Amino acid sequence: MEEKNKTEEKVLKAASGMMMLVLGILMILVSIPLIVAGCVWNFLVQSVIVSVVLLVLGIIVLCGLKILQPNEALVLTLFGKYYGTLYNAGFYWVNPFCEAVNPTAVSKMPEKPKKNTLSSGDISLEGIPHTSKKVSLKKMTLNNKKQKVNDAMGNPVEIGIIVIWCVKNATQAVLNVENYMEYLSIQCDAVTRNAARNYPYDTNDESDEKTLRGSSQEIASIMQKELQEKVKDAGIEIMDVRITHLAYAPEIASAMLQRQQATAIIDARQKIVEGAVGMVEMALNQLSENQIVELDEERKAAMVSNLLVVLCGNKDAQPIVNSGSIY
Repeated sequence: MEEKNKTEEKVLKAASGMMMLVLGILMILVSIPLIVAGCVWNFLVQSVIVSVVLLVLGIIVLCGLKILQPNEALVLTLFGKYYGTLYNAGFYWVNPFCEAVNPTAVSKMPEKPKKNTLSSGDISLEGIPHTSKKVSLKKMTLNNKKQKVNDAMGNPVEIGIIVIWCVKNATQAVLNVENYMEYLSIQCDAVTRNAARNYPYDTNDESDEKTLRGSSQEIASIMQKELQEKVKDAGIEIMDVRITHLAYAPEIASAMLQRQQATAIIDARQKIVEGAVGMVEMALNQLSENQIVELDEERKAAMVSNLLVVLCGNKDAQPIVNSGSIY
């Protein structure tokens, strides 16, 4: 049943528009003098009928002229049935009774800005009524602004992505879905939420588990494949997906920041202690090897304690000079 709803694309080889333009103009130019002469000099009724027919035919011929710019396509239907698709840029003539189809051309100006923004280059397409029924094949950007989602650990996070996409099959984009721009936007929302739910924002341990913060590039690639699979039937190609915004939701951002700070302090202290122990061990070994001074176990313990206090302290140590005996 699903296969019957899909339309097989047929690329049209239309006639030259310039030749039909000249023909239509000639038919109109010939018909006008005949009509005037038939009315003024009472020519035969047949000549008037012929001139009217030529005028109507000339107008109909001119209605079949189509102009395509580079990276544009035109999907045509004839009396409700799919007729064909024009791809190559140029000046063409097609059946005048054919109608161009593009659901995005009838979109109305929304009262409020939508959540998602469709843009081509730096030009935002949000809220702009598309009057042309030509399908753009240019690369475009969908800016999926930040949305609040719970990650795999249940923490509310804000995530936003951008999608670089283009229409590869104009026939599928126009005939297989109601509005391919809105369809892409909704599927992008679904993929973003699904990815955020499957991965945690961050983990405390040093495991190989993918996280939204540490594996953003890999997760973006997974999102690209999933989104491409969802919009394949709409004739859309997903070229790239990038995560542009990722943060904890405001209600837990402060608590998570404190946790990150505590984790960073613990890690820093651990490195400091490891370095201090190594330095103390090196000092004791060099003093013993060079026979600079002989220390008993009690003096070694005192020296280790003092060195650890100096090396691990937050503030600079204040030295005390002993001018007497060390014992």
